[in-house]
Parts: sequence; C-alpha cells; structure tokens
Amino acid sequence: MSVKAMLFLIVILSSGLGCLFIIKLDWKRYGFIFLVSAVSGNLLCYFLTYIGFYTFPNNLLHNGLLIPYGLVSTVFPFIALFGIRYSPKKWVWKIPFYWGIIHLGVFAEVILKRTSIFRFEPEWDLWDSYTLWWINFLLLETLGGKVVPDSARNPISSDAFRYGGWAWIIFHLIVITTIFLAGIYVGVTVIK
Repeated sequence: MSVKAMLFLIVILSSGLGCLFIIKLDWKRYGFIFLVSAVSGNLLCYFLTYIGFYTFPNNLLHNGLLIPYGLVSTVFPFIALFGIRYSPKKWVWKIPFYWGIIHLGVFAEVILKRTSIFRFEPEWDLWDSYTLWWINFLLLETLGGKVVPDSARNPISSDAFRYGGWAWIIFHLIVITTIFLAGIYVGVTVIK
C-alpha cells in the first residue's frame, strides 16, 4: 500500500471514529445528521464529478469508482457533527467558527490538487469550492439547530472568541495563515 493510500485510510478511520464519538452522545439526532451529511455529500460530489467540474484521476482506496465514497462519507459528516456539537450559540460567533473550519477544508483541497488524486477542471475553481463549503455547512448547522437540542450540544463559549481568548487565537492563526498561503497559491498559478 502506498503512503498516499495509508494517509487516506488514516483520515477515513479517524473521521469515522470522530463520527462515532459524537453519534454515541445522541445516536438518533446525531445519527440523522450523519446520514443527511453523508448522503448529500456523496450525491453532490458524484453530481459535480459526473458533470465534469472536478475529477479523481487516482482514486486511492476506491479504484474504479467515480468518487472517494469512504472519504466523503466520513470527513464531511465528521466536520458537520463537530460543527453542530461545538459551534457557539450565537450566530455572530458561529460565522468565525465555521470560517476557520472552511479555510482548513479548502486548504486540504489545495493540497489534494497538488497530488494526482484530485483535479479541478476549467469550469471549477477554488472560489466555487469555497462557496459550496459555506452553503453546505451553514445548511447543516441550521438543520442541526432544529434537530439537536441544546442539551446534546457543547458550544464553545462566546468569550473564547473575544480578543485574546483561545478560540480567537486559533481562529486568527488558521485564517491569517490560509489567506497568506492563498496569496502564494494565486501568485504561483497566475505566473504559470
């Protein structure tokens, strides 16, 4: 097994374990969110791949399949479950919380684009992907707010997002670093 395949397997297994950890807290509600996220993620990924917006030319662990079902069925649901479980109560703080998560997700896409695993076609770019990440996770957060009661959530305190709080520091570290790297990425791709 190649190093890339091992890394894929590790990501799938850790995301799956993360999903199980959160689902066991309230299996009906979080299980429902898991299913909605996994099914919608796979359908959306399949559709966008089928119409040619992006491709998986070297689909590790899923040889012969159009999309990496294992990865989509664990990573995206884990992010959704994690977001619903830990996002702050107020929307003013949910936005920076998801902003950091989405920046990490798009950063992971950029890394995958640099390998033979994942490729954007000319009709699709990072901005499209970034927008889709936002739509997906805000819709899932809204659904989670209606399905998962406050008693089954563990929101990060709003105070943690205020100046100097631990969440403020982590959020700024993620966003500033990824914006800086996005600038480098744009510079490199424009020069080519």
